[in-house]
Amino acid sequence: MKKFLIVGLGNIGPEYHNTRHNIGFQILDYLAKQQEATFESAKLGEIATFRQKGRTFILLKPSTFMNLSGKAVNYWLTKEKIPLEHLLIVTDDLNLPFGSIRIKTKGSDGGHNGLKHIQQTLNTNKYSRFRFGISDDFSKGKQIQYVLGTWSENEEKSLPERIDRSAEAIKSFGIAGVTNTMNSFNNT
Repeated sequence: MKKFLIVGLGNIGPEYHNTRHNIGFQILDYLAKQQEATFESAKLGEIATFRQKGRTFILLKPSTFMNLSGKAVNYWLTKEKIPLEHLLIVTDDLNLPFGSIRIKTKGSDGGHNGLKHIQQTLNTNKYSRFRFGISDDFSKGKQIQYVLGTWSENEEKSLPERIDRSAEAIKSFGIAGVTNTMNSFNNT
């Protein structure tokens, strides 16, 4: 049975729960609930597992805080013997319009500290990442407050549909493959 490690990036603690920077956690929470999987505390994070169409999806929400995400990713890849091409990192992206989806098989960290640490820890930038657009609607010097801020009223209204679409893209990554998933979900 093929195994996939799906990592949602975010920060632990109730103060970060509904923030833009925690969209990775939000998407994985939704997917786990949809699949009737329950997150349990494990080494370096919380883990939920479900099976679909002969695939095992291991969902990981690291407890290492965003800037040390690579530690949890590396541990679970090694422990579960998952090949790098079956890794998908779900993260927020300031450079994309709100709610847009962009899946890539490699690339730079784009200034994202979570991706930067993963790249340093794995010693490669050749891993799939799922970027969820949070837009860049903030004043100069207010980036940290923006990413750690909660969703606007308009964003809140659109979020359920965008998170549902994101969950479908993650399942497609494991079932249909990354190329088909990119063709079907990028820029939607």
